[in-house]
Amino acid sequence: MIVAIGGPIGVGKSTVALGLAERLGIPCVSAGGVFRELATRRGVSVVELNRMAEGDPSIDRDLDRLQAELARSGPCVVESRLAGWMVEADFKVWLDAPLEVRAARVAGREGKDVGDAREELLVRERSEWSRYKALYGIDLADRAPFHLIVDTSRWNPEVIVETLVLLSRGLRAVSEAR
Repeated sequence: MIVAIGGPIGVGKSTVALGLAERLGIPCVSAGGVFRELATRRGVSVVELNRMAEGDPSIDRDLDRLQAELARSGPCVVESRLAGWMVEADFKVWLDAPLEVRAARVAGREGKDVGDAREELLVRERSEWSRYKALYGIDLADRAPFHLIVDTSRWNPEVIVETLVLLSRGLRAVSEAR
């Protein structure tokens, strides 16, 4: 089984994807983690790497291609903003939360002022959303590829993971019965 977890910055994709992968006993592929690591390796911030990617489409294409290849290697949970469009998954989940909630999470995670985190989040999202539209014709506001949409401001990660475990196992049972 392949599960794709998508959503905007600061929504809890990594937390939910890692928890789900652990509970299902399958690997987790995190595009966000790879992107942050790439920024660190290049000695730039994530915002700066986003700006670099605006002028160099190979950054996004390489990351997205690697993610799709990793997903084809067997059962896994794939976490990225584009997972629902780029990965052939059995179960696609979009996580969402209000901007202020996401900004507070990013601020806490990165040790920043909430206002600064909010502004950086908006800059990154504008950059990414326009790049994905230009590169792939993907509109991140389109939720059609997803089987389930969850507002992560309403439930804690453990409840969300437990629900996704039940849904994943139920999907597996239906697939096996066919």
